[in-house]
Amino acid sequence: MTVNIYNDINRLEATFRQTDEYAALSLAIAAVKGDEEARKLFDSFRKIQLTLQQKQMSGEEISGEELEYAQKTAQLAQHNPKIAGMLQAEMQLSRIVEDVNQVLMKPVQELYEGME
Repeated sequence: MTVNIYNDINRLEATFRQTDEYAALSLAIAAVKGDEEARKLFDSFRKIQLTLQQKQMSGEEISGEELEYAQKTAQLAQHNPKIAGMLQAEMQLSRIVEDVNQVLMKPVQELYEGME
């Protein structure tokens, strides 16, 4: 018996897009995009975040100046109500993703539990 899990995943994606959490994030992102100051601040925050992640993954050292700049940018971003709202909405949506991941990994965990 062949099972095509991708059909189910595609249905799950469609359902995911219909959640209140997804709608809230979509609205929050639109609010940030519609505010030039918030958008520029978030772009700067995101850029430094990605740069530091790339350096960390490649084993490059991150300078104190880079860390300080990242912290200041993060503080500015978090104090912007639109960005803060967007980040909060993203966290709510992430909880759904975590729940789905736990459910998907349950069979694998059960297999390993049988080894004990």
